Amino acid sequence: MRPPARAGNLREQIERLTNTLAETEARLAELAATRKVIDGLTPPDAGTAPAETATATAYQRIVTTFNDHPEKAFRVHDLHQHLGLPTDEPSINVTRSRLGRLVRQGLLEQPGRGRYQKRT
Repeated sequence: MRPPARAGNLREQIERLTNTLAETEARLAELAATRKVIDGLTPPDAGTAPAETATATAYQRIVTTFNDHPEKAFRVHDLHQHLGLPTDEPSINVTRSRLGRLVRQGLLEQPGRGRYQKRT
């Protein structure tokens, strides 16, 4: 290959790599921004875990609490205080939904309206 042709090929390769690098850096910036938003939406105790892991961890914490206190019936607000979770209405509703799923799965029971206890 002649030197001018080789130089032309190298310039084309540099241009392709430069474009690919710019696209990759832009994508990384988008991912960093997305990560920042996700981190802002997750509870502080969830750390940098993926959403699926954070959800699994929330269920594990709830089930562990009921296993540690099998005779105690918790109200959702009391459970949040016990776990150190936010007590705003949207957070309470998410936990209420999770507790409903655990009742349907047979892990918990409802001894009274709005109260949840480990199934005996």
